[in-house]
Amino acid sequence: MKLCYNQATTLENSNLVKDLELCEKYGYDYIEIRTEDKLPEYLETHTLVDLKNYFETHHIKPLALNALIYFNNRDEQGHQVIVAVFKDMLEKGKVIGVEYIVAVPYFTQEKILKEDIKKSAVEVLTELSDLAEPYGIKIALEFCGHPQCTINTFGQAYDIVETVNRENVGLVLDAFHFHAMGSHKEDLLNADVSKIFILHMDDVEDFPVGFLTDEDRVWPGKGVIDLDFILSTLKEKGYSGVASVELFRPEYYQLDAEEVIKTAKETTVDVVSKYFEFE
Repeated sequence: MKLCYNQATTLENSNLVKDLELCEKYGYDYIEIRTEDKLPEYLETHTLVDLKNYFETHHIKPLALNALIYFNNRDEQGHQVIVAVFKDMLEKGKVIGVEYIVAVPYFTQEKILKEDIKKSAVEVLTELSDLAEPYGIKIALEFCGHPQCTINTFGQAYDIVETVNRENVGLVLDAFHFHAMGSHKEDLLNADVSKIFILHMDDVEDFPVGFLTDEDRVWPGKGVIDLDFILSTLKEKGYSGVASVELFRPEYYQLDAEEVIKTAKETTVDVVSKYFEFE
């Protein structure tokens, strides 16, 4: 197992330069780079070639650009924006050598039938798959466990990925999102693990299904998610991807970034190492 760091964990108390230095110091293998804020901030004073050179001369490597947001069920103008943003992410990802672009579904208060959500998601992901293929970059669909998210359970997301049926389209399995909308364990037990590209590690306080928000996340092993089930199932099925710690805890943003990155590694390794050996 390889260990990855998602920049959301120090969203308000660090930047890409500091995250890279601290992740290198504490032995992380990969980083997920936030494209909404952290990468643009970095590019104000650095270039993509600077970032490429950093990765080439250090242990840590870029896992993913996170994220292409609200990709499905858009009007034509919104869809064209999504395609343009994705093309730009492909070009940036090619320079620095990322393996994945994470795609986040549309959030809305509008009620949209599941068949219409699936139709849109399949069409868009197929189009993006064609665009991504020459770059050798894969698309990781991240369902989000919120009532307002159009794709909010593992089973729903897995069905979409299966229908797309492309080698470069798979899933992010985020433990929080799996728990937050009550994804069915049977869906994971029946899944082809090769479709799961990234595992997001986190935990959460004990609020009812449907009421949880990202801010309720806590250190892995310090909450109520059945991480033993998720990890043991992935182990039995031969999961060979990474474990990427992703927290959005406001009180963690008040801590020193080094303390957060150090604790995030320790708690993640403590939980994951029951089932996987870290290389």
